[in-house]
Amino acid sequence: MGEISERAAVRRLHDRLGFGPVAGAADQGFDTTVERLLTGADPKVPPPPGLTPPEQPKKDDQAGKKAAAKQRAAQELRLTAWWLDRMVTGQSATERLTWFWHGHFATSGQKVRSAQLMWRQNETFRTHALGKFGDLAQAVVVDPAMIRWLDGNDNRKGSPNENLAREFLELFTLGIGHYTEVDVFQGARCLTGWVVRRDAAEARFVKARYDAETKTLFGKAGAFDAHGFVGQALAQSASAPFVIGRLWFRLVSPTPPSAETLRRLVATYGAERDVRAVLRAMVAEPAFTDSASALVKQPVEWAVGLLRALKIQPARLDEKTRVRLIAGLRGLGQVPFRPPSVGGWPAGASWLTTSAGVARLQVAQLLARKADLAAIEDAKDKAAAVQTVLGVDGWSDRTRSAFTGLSDPAQLTAIAACAPEYVVSG
Repeated sequence: MGEISERAAVRRLHDRLGFGPVAGAADQGFDTTVERLLTGADPKVPPPPGLTPPEQPKKDDQAGKKAAAKQRAAQELRLTAWWLDRMVTGQSATERLTWFWHGHFATSGQKVRSAQLMWRQNETFRTHALGKFGDLAQAVVVDPAMIRWLDGNDNRKGSPNENLAREFLELFTLGIGHYTEVDVFQGARCLTGWVVRRDAAEARFVKARYDAETKTLFGKAGAFDAHGFVGQALAQSASAPFVIGRLWFRLVSPTPPSAETLRRLVATYGAERDVRAVLRAMVAEPAFTDSASALVKQPVEWAVGLLRALKIQPARLDEKTRVRLIAGLRGLGQVPFRPPSVGGWPAGASWLTTSAGVARLQVAQLLARKADLAAIEDAKDKAAAVQTVLGVDGWSDRTRSAFTGLSDPAQLTAIAACAPEYVVSG
């Protein structure tokens, strides 16, 4: 393949470190865009109101249980819309990396059953999004939503539950083949003591549940606790390549970095495990600007990018449209705060099924009908006008043929938003 143009490379930066171009940033060069995305700051946004856990009904109160479930669902819906709004309005890479960490440390509200705890975890991801991976990992291992999600409440002295320790090693820090079953068992012992009581907003350490005896992790004996467990996992030589590989796969290319590239990136990541530094190094690698390094946009990335392109802010949509938007994402198979498993969401061509195509068109039509498309309606060459609106470099002959006979700007925009040139971050 070959190197893409600087204009295309800047667009790729916006797609990979953000959710598409932001107003006024399209004419900036590659290096300027990198610095703006990686060092810029977004304003703090308060959580949506009313995330207080519903009152716990009595065991035999069926009506109370239904009411509590309805209240939880409404809170999660508000929280999802709130985050989509932040994704659309964010100017830096922070929100994109918050989304990445949500998929990496995948936690679902379906089991956590608390919008308040999901919001707190989301803020943890945001706080550490571009910081030190060690700080993020230390925060996540005692995060209340994560403890609920991976059964930390069932982990106690004399009866360790291995779920959190296992996933922490397999999916979060090392990968399969770089730890033993002994490390999982001993890691579970390290994590004893941390619990989340019903309706509590924070995890707390209960000394009576903690196994204070000596543990042996990765062949080293010590009085390791939860933070010691994290430290030992991250000290393994496999940790840096694993985390960097995950970032690369989602943000750069489906083709793994070469051994030499990985060596450079590990050196940049360094003992500080600096996420911002390694991202800056990744986008400077030739692979980032290689035309072969195309990525299929995940449904949320695609929808948020479309909202940005059409200058639609979810917070300003009527409630019915917001509900339909989230329902559309559900039809596409990806809703924030609802990953299918601790492994997160799939990538690549798995999002290009026929059923997903139908759902994508429905979402695109919903949003296009809410947009101001005067620039397209008034244009002589409507295909060129929608190309400008969506920030696409050009249309293939096949896509142009799909536009034949389309004069309604909303329908044209919806079809264009489902074209490969927009669905794939090229």
